[in-house]
Amino acid sequence: MTLDALSVLRLSPVMPVIVIRDAARAVDLAHALVAGGIRALEVTLRTDAALAAIRAIRDAVPQAVVGAGTVCTPDQLAQAVDAGAAFAISPGLPSRLAAAGRSCGIPLIPGVATPTEAMEAQDQGYGVLKLFPAEAVGGKALLKAIGGPLPHLTFCPTGGIDAASAPGYLALPNVAAVGGSWLTPDAAVAAGDWAKITALASEASALGG
Repeated sequence: MTLDALSVLRLSPVMPVIVIRDAARAVDLAHALVAGGIRALEVTLRTDAALAAIRAIRDAVPQAVVGAGTVCTPDQLAQAVDAGAAFAISPGLPSRLAAAGRSCGIPLIPGVATPTEAMEAQDQGYGVLKLFPAEAVGGKALLKAIGGPLPHLTFCPTGGIDAASAPGYLALPNVAAVGGSWLTPDAAVAAGDWAKITALASEASALGG
């Protein structure tokens, strides 16, 4: 069953923003995150290994809901769907990507940075958005301000958020989850320190109350 965008965000209070450089590590990494209570996993399309990693996680870790991040073009969206991504996340919403997202068969969570961009995304049919880069564009203060005139929008702020700042975001009524890279430190992934990643995931999962 295909999840909608809001259901994806509600799987976990923190969505790990994952950069996979070696697809052979993807399954162990996903198992470590799921063991810590984190089920929605964003694998960014920033490396050549990303699509293979998405496919491997989809096939081997059924408890995980794996999606593609840093989706910038319709072609990348199509490749993500072909790899088995259950959702897609983009840093912005150019018109061609907005159109492709409406017909691709999986939810697209587009990035916005201003009220105007949020309103434009809503006009394009997108009510669940990524605020990016969150800390750089105003973070919690911006989300509080947007919540008044745009109460029907829901956000996953990403960019510069860490374990210390995440609870403040999650306390906002228009935030369903936050995105962050701190759950999958490069050194821990490279060393195969899956226990560390499970511990970080457990701490993040507990932020959901």
